[in-house]
Amino acid sequence: MKVVKPKLNNIVEKELIDAFNDDDFSNCSFSKNCDKELVIKNTNFDSCVFLGIDFSNIQLIDIDMYDVIFDKCDLSNKIFDRKMLSRVVFKDCKMYGTSFIESSIQNIEFNNCRTRYLNFSDSRMKNININDSDFSDVSFFNTEIKNIEFKNVKLNNAEFLRTKLEGVDFSTCDISTTNYDYYSLKGIVVDLLQCQSLVGMLGVKVK
Repeated sequence: MKVVKPKLNNIVEKELIDAFNDDDFSNCSFSKNCDKELVIKNTNFDSCVFLGIDFSNIQLIDIDMYDVIFDKCDLSNKIFDRKMLSRVVFKDCKMYGTSFIESSIQNIEFNNCRTRYLNFSDSRMKNININDSDFSDVSFFNTEIKNIEFKNVKLNNAEFLRTKLEGVDFSTCDISTTNYDYYSLKGIVVDLLQCQSLVGMLGVKVK
């Protein structure tokens, strides 16, 4: 599945504090952490690259994202509820407890990320690639999904509830303890070994 990549042109290296003071997070690259606490709110990240940034002391409030790359960043516990994310790449990122409730998420990649306890409840997701990542304990509740691809993803104790997954291929993933309701389970693609855990979930006994 083809995901549209971030469009990055005329990127200029900046300090986080300078972009904060100018309220300008467009066409910027950031590779140095800020040693003070920042509250960034009511703005867009537009054509930005964040390399090795730890957001632990940075609050992000009402941030939409267009054409953004996060590489080796810590975005744990950040809140992106009811926001728009388009053409965003998360690469080698830590994202424990990050929330995307009721968000619109399209053309997004998660590559080699540690992303436990993410919450995508009531979000709309379109053109999503998730590769070589730990999505354990992630919640997909009443999530509208169109074109999503999982490759080599751990989904231990993840939940798919009221989320249509027909045609989604989980055959390369660890779904041994993944939880589905019947609505979500219908039409998913798995391999023969994975069938065993799903049969038990349905209450079927194999002799």
